[in-house]
Amino acid sequence: MALARNKVFEMVRREILSCELMPGVELREGELAQRYGVSKSPVRDAMQKLEFEGLVEIEPRRGHRVRPISVRDAEDLLELRVILEGAAVRKISNEASDEELAGLDRFRTADMSSIEAFAEYNRNFHHALSVLSNNQRLAEETKRVMEFYDRLCVISLSTLRQEGGFEGPLADHNAIIDAIQARNGTLAARLAHKHVTKSRGQIMRGLESRPIVA
Repeated sequence: MALARNKVFEMVRREILSCELMPGVELREGELAQRYGVSKSPVRDAMQKLEFEGLVEIEPRRGHRVRPISVRDAEDLLELRVILEGAAVRKISNEASDEELAGLDRFRTADMSSIEAFAEYNRNFHHALSVLSNNQRLAEETKRVMEFYDRLCVISLSTLRQEGGFEGPLADHNAIIDAIQARNGTLAARLAHKHVTKSRGQIMRGLESRPIVA
């Protein structure tokens, strides 16, 4: 039973973060139980956990729904990203080995065939930076922030694709890698801040065009 509960929780969580379950959509226990081939009990338990995480909310007299994206929460996530990534790239520039820095070259190219593919590349790049910081709590918090950022990322990349493609973010990543490999933490932090600031503009434009924002 515990395995079923965890499986349902992880599946619903993943679909919310990837926007397969769109913000604001109603979540019916019976439909979800049928969809995942389980009883209502694991679904009910998953709803409670997702509510605690802030991904699901109770809709009076109707049950649960995916929590709409909040502009304020988006702002807070972006501000937290600047703080975490600034600290990470400074620490990496000063402390990582030459071999570890060379390993960042694998992020100089990306699969641009779809929004989903580039979003996965983007998530992996930023997670790799946090891991290289050699600070477990920083890495864990960055992973959590980037998971919640995924919903915003899907929207911003949709806007970005309309504005000319993924070359801009990839160029930003390459510039950050250059600065880190040159062990210039100050420049790397400044470039990371600039990168997130550009993401903020794309995200806010994307949110303004969606009827799924709280």
